[in-house]
Amino acid sequence: MSALTELSLAVVLGAAFAAGLLAVVSRVPRWGALSLSRRIAPYVRDIGDPRGLTPAVAVARAGGWRAGVARILGRGSASLDRRLAQAGSTLTAVTFRARQLGWTVTGVLTGAGLAVVSTVVGAGNGGAVVLAPLLGAACAVVYDARLGRAAARRRARIEDELPTVLEFLSLCLAAGEGLRDALRRVGEVGTGELTLELRRAVLDSGTGSSLAESLLSVAQRLDVPALSRAVDHIVAAIDRGAPLAQVLQDQAVDAREDAKRALIELAGRKEITMLLPLVFLLLPLSVLFAVFPGIVMLRLGVG
Repeated sequence: MSALTELSLAVVLGAAFAAGLLAVVSRVPRWGALSLSRRIAPYVRDIGDPRGLTPAVAVARAGGWRAGVARILGRGSASLDRRLAQAGSTLTAVTFRARQLGWTVTGVLTGAGLAVVSTVVGAGNGGAVVLAPLLGAACAVVYDARLGRAAARRRARIEDELPTVLEFLSLCLAAGEGLRDALRRVGEVGTGELTLELRRAVLDSGTGSSLAESLLSVAQRLDVPALSRAVDHIVAAIDRGAPLAQVLQDQAVDAREDAKRALIELAGRKEITMLLPLVFLLLPLSVLFAVFPGIVMLRLGVG
């Protein structure tokens, strides 16, 4: 039995022993019972949360390792919060990092299990050692990339919905409605991603923030260039008292021109992509079919 096989068997036996030991310890009353702070938490209300509606308050008051882990996972989360908002996710940065860490640990354990199994059956080699970290890193990267793709797709949908929403708002304003009523109407009848954000902006404007601040917050959170320009023009028109219907109509025209330009650029990139199989696959095959029979005939001395 080789040293690598012995190490694999030791890992399997050690994991089984650790799992059994943890199961025994978890049933011990001193370790399995809830802490004092967790037991008295339902009977003690914080001043800032008299009804106990916020679980995070109790967790923060209880302290311990959970609060420390939350602080560590929440460091440098500004860019992550922006991507989560762009993707329309309800997760916080701490929750996302915790799930990403869970996927990473799962990948590491899976890689370690595959390495141990391959070594035990005699099919493993020295390269199996790097399988666990590679799978862990791959899981972390894939989980993060999935969020980036979701954010990009949602931003693209918002950019596609923008001209229609602006035209509908201009029609409502031309009919005599105010901007807040027009935004509320769009939020009620619309079903897209942008209408959800506008509905949230209207709700925020009714709970203390001004309408201009709510719209600027939406534009900053989504970071869509066309939407940011439209919101800047709307806020400037509100401050200066300019006719909003004409401003929105002009912004809708500009948004449609941007969409046409983006579509032309996409068509140009797709055209180049379509040329790749033609140049690197079909053309060499046609040349091969044309030249190969002549080479064979020259080698055979025919003709």
